[in-house]
Amino acid sequence: MYSIIKLAGKQYSVSEGDTIKVSTQDWKVGDTVKFNQVLLMDNGKNISVGDPMVDGASVTLEIMEHNRDKKLLIYKKKRRKGYQRKNGHRQGYTLLKVKKLQMPSTKKEQKNSSSKDTKKSLPKKKAGK
Repeated sequence: MYSIIKLAGKQYSVSEGDTIKVSTQDWKVGDTVKFNQVLLMDNGKNISVGDPMVDGASVTLEIMEHNRDKKLLIYKKKRRKGYQRKNGHRQGYTLLKVKKLQMPSTKKEQKNSSSKDTKKSLPKKKAGK
């Protein structure tokens, strides 16, 4: 069972027990968040695709930690000009753990009994004369 969620402008494929690393969010560590921006749900038998979101589906997330990635170095140089620049960047992230995936409640849809031809048929042409 897995689902695809939209979080912070990106899409993540998650299943129960997964940990995902997303860009920094303003949630407190230890809190649980019920997240309902679910694009797709799959339970092995049925696949629910949203238009754009799946109605009634939700994902429960636990906030594990806020931290920063390892440093990326940016080095610029133009040869023979004496131009050199060195810069570093550390991107912040939030580590989330998926606690529960909740499928939408499935309601049985009734088919209309008026699916018969509602158009009147044309009179038959007489063969012969």
